[in-house]
Amino acid sequence: MSLYNELDARGILKQVTSPKLKEAMDAGAITLYAGFDPTSDSLHVGSLLPLLTLKRFQQAGHKVIAVVGGATGMIGDPSFKAQERSLLTEEHLAKNLRGITGVAEKFLDLKGAAAARVMNNYDWIGPFSFVNFLRDIGKHFTINHMMAKESVRARLEDREHGISYTEFSYMLLQAYDFHHLHEKYGCRLQIGGSDQWGNITAGTELIRRMKAHAQGREATDQDEEHAFGLTHPLVMKADGTKFGKTESGTVWLSREKTSPYQFYQFWVQTQDVDIGTYLRYFSFKSLNEIAALEDTVKTSPEKRAAQQALAREMTELVHGKEALAAAEEATQILFGADPVTASAAAFQEIRGSIPHWVMPTAKLQSSMPLIEVLAESGLATSKGQARKDIEGGGICVNNQKVTDVALTLNVQHRLAGEYILLRKGKKNYLLVWVK
Repeated sequence: MSLYNELDARGILKQVTSPKLKEAMDAGAITLYAGFDPTSDSLHVGSLLPLLTLKRFQQAGHKVIAVVGGATGMIGDPSFKAQERSLLTEEHLAKNLRGITGVAEKFLDLKGAAAARVMNNYDWIGPFSFVNFLRDIGKHFTINHMMAKESVRARLEDREHGISYTEFSYMLLQAYDFHHLHEKYGCRLQIGGSDQWGNITAGTELIRRMKAHAQGREATDQDEEHAFGLTHPLVMKADGTKFGKTESGTVWLSREKTSPYQFYQFWVQTQDVDIGTYLRYFSFKSLNEIAALEDTVKTSPEKRAAQQALAREMTELVHGKEALAAAEEATQILFGADPVTASAAAFQEIRGSIPHWVMPTAKLQSSMPLIEVLAESGLATSKGQARKDIEGGGICVNNQKVTDVALTLNVQHRLAGEYILLRKGKKNYLLVWVK
């Protein structure tokens, strides 16, 4: 199956600017790019689909470019945004660019004949003077055409917020990105979410017009073969809520913001109704393998085999094999498995995901009554409540139920050399960190 057909079969193709894109892809390697907005120092799972689509193209032998918006990030894309964003300082932007570049490098092969490039559009937009930009680029756009874009029109109709000239100009800058990459690197395709359709088509149109202008003629339909646009669907949950948001916030692709355990759990908790779509979008398993996993959702939904398969694949891809092993081990512990032989890495994942309380080593060496630990750590509201919780069978130490109210904790209770796992009820965990 060709890459174009596979993307279509996976539901990744939303719109293409021309059916001739398939012919171009089938004819040989092409160069393509996707842009990433530096609003944070990392990317979140909402950026996974364009990142993984770039990866699919690279694996198929195409040359890919990830463009981080050092220039466009200073302005902000107005596409389907309710109001204008706060502008980033240059220092903040530089920090974000470094973080995003590091994330992109996890997914793309930067070595070899088909090495990917990670680029900053400030390198070519920054030196452009305002007058020259208007003269060379602005003249190819009509206000009528720009205002007809759905993303711009929606903001124009908002009387409260409207759209600033700064944001209105964003389309021209992104269009120029495509033109620059087309001229310098032979880039013929831009990919992005369906909310980028207006900006992407502005780029293909600019390339078409500037090529014709350089030859002293009007652009024709034949010029559309020079550059193409492809959009993928915006990833949503079946209930219409935004993908990548949880009760605890955004799910990020860097472990500093979202631990591998939390990342793993995000995928494991995918609803049955969504898992088939997510497997097709994100997994590199074959469509036949995905169909088999979808069958397990129907026949044995309680096993969550499809969710676990996707969680394993995504966690290993983003964080590596060791982090996946620690995340799976942490998952087993927090679902009641014996933690006695658990690794320090697993407890580090747990420590970043549940409340923890620091206990000085000296206190543990001289033993400390469990009742005092429960009260001081806040797992119980008082010593009296701690006593009642123990007597009622509601307290576990290292996943073992405790019934002795006189129990004292000592160094023998430590796991992986520095942890004691407490639980009140079924899910109220606290990790005692002995240090």
